[in-house]
Amino acid sequence: MDPQYVLILSGDHIYKMDYEEMLEKHKENDASLTVAVLEVPMKDASRFGIMNTDKNDRIIEFDEKPAEPKSNLASMGIYIFDWSRLRSMLLSNYTKDGEMVDFGKHVIPSYLESGDNVFAYRFSGYWKDVGTIDSLWEANMEFIDPAMELNIRDKSWQVFSKNPIAPPHFVTETGAARNSLVMDGCYVAGEIEHSILSENVQVKEGSTIKDSVIMPGAVIGRNVKLNRVIVGENAVIGDDAEIDGTDEIAVVGYSEILGVTIDEN
Repeated sequence: MDPQYVLILSGDHIYKMDYEEMLEKHKENDASLTVAVLEVPMKDASRFGIMNTDKNDRIIEFDEKPAEPKSNLASMGIYIFDWSRLRSMLLSNYTKDGEMVDFGKHVIPSYLESGDNVFAYRFSGYWKDVGTIDSLWEANMEFIDPAMELNIRDKSWQVFSKNPIAPPHFVTETGAARNSLVMDGCYVAGEIEHSILSENVQVKEGSTIKDSVIMPGAVIGRNVKLNRVIVGENAVIGDDAEIDGTDEIAVVGYSEILGVTIDEN
């Protein structure tokens, strides 16, 4: 990124974008601010910050989660600013009231009011909002689908993450994992199908987990059946429990204990 510009990311989103392409459009438009946008279904538009543009994609109005949206161009929470202009605007505001602390409520409206060149950059690749239970579950299921554009096996698009200090995952003679992602430190004595096990998860003998997301440190007891469930970090599910999220994604909360206490064997 050219030091003349600053790239800012915000929001709970998953996406794959080449920022250089967005920067080139920013330069072509001689923009002070460029906002990446994505067309969303109109029924969902009220959940996002909506950019209303002219025919040249210059942003003329910004509505934060409007009850009656005028367009479906949702902000992706990705911005490119001209650094000198952003600095000037922030310092000027700070000397007045110091309230320019939120992009949606303060920064973008201030740019529009000042008459700056503010443009939308239309993105058409993979993007996922994970602000709801359903979208969080869908994003995880897509992540392990080899047919999806978000391909974790693509060596040209590296994903850097914190590596936990844990032994390799261990699958016993009674265990199996198919079409799944199993992280380090996991102990699997049950059957896993199209699911994600975060680090240090325990799945005991006789249990079946399908289309589910298990957060770090969770313990799944014996003969448990989980279908379309998100299990929170360090949650404990006791023996013989059954949770079916067929009609609505089921959630077992952070550190929640469901069912009987599990022994250490």
